Amino acid sequence: MRRSARKVNRFDQSLVRRLGALPETKLDYRLKRLTRSANHGVLWFSVATILASGNRRGRRAAFRGVAAIAGASASANLIGKRLFPRRRPAAELVPMHRRLSKRPTSSSFPSGHAASAAAFSTAVAMEHPVLGATVAPLAAAVAYSRVHTGVHWPSDVAAGTAIGVTAALATRHWWPLHPDVPAQTAHRADAPVMVDGVDMLVLVNPGSGDRNFDPVDLARIAWPSATFLYPNGNDIQEQLRKEIERRAGRVKALGVAGGDGTVAAVASVAAETGLPLALIPAGTLNHFARDVGVRSMRDADLATEAGSAVGIDLGEVEINASDSNSQRWFVNTASLGGYPEMVRLREKLEDRLPKWPAMVIATIRTLRHARPLRVLLNGDARLVWMVFVGNGTYAPKGFAPSARPALDTGLLDVRYLRADLPYSRARFVLAALTNSLNASHVYRQLDVAELTVELLDGNRRVATDGEVGPLGRHFRFRSRPSALTIYR
Repeated sequence: MRRSARKVNRFDQSLVRRLGALPETKLDYRLKRLTRSANHGVLWFSVATILASGNRRGRRAAFRGVAAIAGASASANLIGKRLFPRRRPAAELVPMHRRLSKRPTSSSFPSGHAASAAAFSTAVAMEHPVLGATVAPLAAAVAYSRVHTGVHWPSDVAAGTAIGVTAALATRHWWPLHPDVPAQTAHRADAPVMVDGVDMLVLVNPGSGDRNFDPVDLARIAWPSATFLYPNGNDIQEQLRKEIERRAGRVKALGVAGGDGTVAAVASVAAETGLPLALIPAGTLNHFARDVGVRSMRDADLATEAGSAVGIDLGEVEINASDSNSQRWFVNTASLGGYPEMVRLREKLEDRLPKWPAMVIATIRTLRHARPLRVLLNGDARLVWMVFVGNGTYAPKGFAPSARPALDTGLLDVRYLRADLPYSRARFVLAALTNSLNASHVYRQLDVAELTVELLDGNRRVATDGEVGPLGRHFRFRSRPSALTIYR
């Protein structure tokens, strides 16, 4: 080990001296500015912000990149530097014009800058290879700048790069990569060819997603003969039913542009009336559109002009309270417990905060003040923190279900967190952090066609597709196989 270390030191010193002898160029000053911009990850957080402002894949790449930086920075700065103290190169090894005005004083080994750069670029490439290829040269320049400015040895940068790549790959343990392909369905469906949107009724919710972008502009180009509606109140479903009735058989298909909550409302009317649905992804995350395989207005236009459609399952929940009964359909998920409370708090916070910070704050507050539910699940008594019901079987089977391999399973994905065990919330957090939730006693998952939930301590609200629903005491969740015909 000592002989190997001496060889590495000799190699480092030889290479640094050769680099120090390079003639002065404009690149020297650019590398100094670049290396300073990467202090504390500022450069990468700025790049992540730009990526997150783009499409869904860009947001995923940004989030994975930031998560990888967190792991790489902790490994390099909190662990590596303390275990392997090493002097930094002497300032005299590089010319004065390349030296940093404020040299770092921590251990030279490994390079935290190189670790963060490699972690971010590798994580971005895992989600979006094209963006990864764009970011990689910048990451390489940051890593090299640490040697060029004389604050790291080459082996420090090599070790930091290895740590960064490892941290990025490790994110798959908690956040598995999923192929960006539509979910499967074996049920082809008959749907009319809709040229130019003739006899099509399209509901557009301009409040979904980017409020500065109105998807109706693109939709009018693709479907110039369609009729477009905007929500005129809270009851979108009733608005659509009245318009369909008024047109007396002259509506051959429905269309929707909005988030998953809006999509679920229009989908329920489509299922009730037997009309096919054309989907325009115009929400923030567009989970349902991603699973269906409709990425853009162009995808929807091509599918309607070809009359290409499939039959997919819908979820249904019947809500019974002491004084009323109601029914809701859902395209993605429904839940009881902490999640509806989080949604209500998030909506209040959104009056003065952006959506994502509001969601984070609402989640933290909800977890702190959550009350367990005494329920009967299919007749079995349980004490739970929350109940999650997915329309179809989701993957992965841990804490963060993110995709559906199929849309026609005829099953509900039921998950709940037990509250009858000591320190159940702490055990849940620990299991989620270590990705061992499947082996944890506080977590349960099952696939069923139907689930009844009876609350034993008063009424609670159900949330469906991110929208808070009515109060109820008895809930019956069912899968409705091939209930919706959708163009794709």
